[in-house]
Amino acid sequence: MINMKETRIDIKKDGIYSYSIWLEPDFTNLMSALKDLGTAEKKLCIVTDSTVQPLYAESLKNVLESCCSKVSVFVFPAGEANKTLDTVRSLYEHLILEKFDRKDMLVALGGGVVGDLTGFAAATYLRGIDFIQIPTTLLSQVDSSIGGKTGVDFDAYKNMVGAFHMPKLVYMNLGTLLSLPKRQFSAGMAEIIKHGLIQDVAYYEWLMTHYEAIEQKNYDALCEMIFGSCQIKGHVVEVDPTEKGIRAWLNFGHTAGHAVEKLKDFQLYHGECVSIGCIVAGWMSWKRGYLTEEEFHQIEYMMEHYQLPIQVSGLIPEEVLSATKLDKKMEAGKIKFVLLRQIGEAFVTKDVTDDELLEAIRYVCKEA
Repeated sequence: MINMKETRIDIKKDGIYSYSIWLEPDFTNLMSALKDLGTAEKKLCIVTDSTVQPLYAESLKNVLESCCSKVSVFVFPAGEANKTLDTVRSLYEHLILEKFDRKDMLVALGGGVVGDLTGFAAATYLRGIDFIQIPTTLLSQVDSSIGGKTGVDFDAYKNMVGAFHMPKLVYMNLGTLLSLPKRQFSAGMAEIIKHGLIQDVAYYEWLMTHYEAIEQKNYDALCEMIFGSCQIKGHVVEVDPTEKGIRAWLNFGHTAGHAVEKLKDFQLYHGECVSIGCIVAGWMSWKRGYLTEEEFHQIEYMMEHYQLPIQVSGLIPEEVLSATKLDKKMEAGKIKFVLLRQIGEAFVTKDVTDDELLEAIRYVCKEA
């Protein structure tokens, strides 16, 4: 996989954006990571939620106060239910009262909800200010913190309002994973497994053989796993930053997954819904003859091995199908569905029929 001395990944699109991903055991090297961003004269606002704030906000604030002009903290209630325009409005008000201008910067400290919301606020406040990502969950470290997708939910529609806005830095304190509940850690594994499925069969196989070290949160194993996952997503984002082509592969498992997430009223974690969605897409890939039955069941085994669900109860398949039609990836009335041509190779198709999708959804829906 990687040389363990490699803990930096550079993401860039010439003339458009450039930022680095740092993998670190703590906040010690954050000042070094910030030195090229000219923070000495900037005001920084740490945006975090009520779960992360008591764990890491104060220690981060102490570090940042030594390398900027002022640090403020904005805290909102944790949970997907608060990833809304109302929360963004409150953040705008905080920034106005703190006299933030275009040279100042936001710092997203938390999981995907915090990162998405902070990035959207940064993209839209004063027509755009800089922000950095400090993701504290496995899911946000390997997925939402990379690639500049930002947004909030609108009523029951996930990520319906958003913008592409690249961070200036992604700093990952892998020590935060030690405080992560087991269920949340497992939820992050869904996106990691997905990365192997869509683009790197060797990485996928590595995940199968290093289960024990990953589950024990061995630092070297975590660093290698997260580095590999970020490399995959970083490459896709570099090639296709605004999802005109292969970046759509990253939506593998998400069409059905988002439908389940919405209909379960966000009672399941995003990664858990992605796991179920991957089984839907994998099932169709098998039935179309792209995967063998053994390969499909291996995907199921992988998800279950990492304590992820492969079925969902309490949902009516026809309602799940209807919910997929509300997905923002619809194009000219058709779903852009991501399937696997083989393990490690994804492709996008618009020819998935309702009957085909419904049959796959029925496979993952069990009786309540």
